[in-house]
Amino acid sequence: MTALEFNTKVSSLQETLLGYTRKFTTNSEDANDLVQDTILKALSQREKFINNVSLKGWLFTIMRNTFINKYRKDVRSKTTIASNQDYQYANVSDGYTFHLPHENLVYKEIQATIENLSEKYLVPIQLYIKGYKYIEIAEMLKMPLGTVKVRIFKARQLLKKDIN
Repeated sequence: MTALEFNTKVSSLQETLLGYTRKFTTNSEDANDLVQDTILKALSQREKFINNVSLKGWLFTIMRNTFINKYRKDVRSKTTIASNQDYQYANVSDGYTFHLPHENLVYKEIQATIENLSEKYLVPIQLYIKGYKYIEIAEMLKMPLGTVKVRIFKARQLLKKDIN
């Protein structure tokens, strides 16, 4: 398939993609952005498309993955919009605060439990808690991806057992 044919077919599916965004968002601006991101990624990754695969299915997969990645990034950054007139981003963390004595104690217990893990589990779980992906942790620690996944899994099991 030539680049022109590919671009034409992708463009012809724009309305279908827009309808598929209802699965992810009800906001029309977010929906349009998601369609644009999907089409942009599809056009930039045209060489990865296999001719005997459904183009619509391929685009839906790109859209779903784009939405999931953006969602994960938003959750990790935990940035909220300030309510001033300029609508500037305020890096205020949404989430749990430890202002009450009991909550502070629970937090300290969790931290102490994490710090009591052996070194081989401690470093990967700390990086994971900071928001790094498995692949990034594997690259930082220069170890196989499977080893990182197993160590984080084992650390989580040990933490659950110690905290309960």
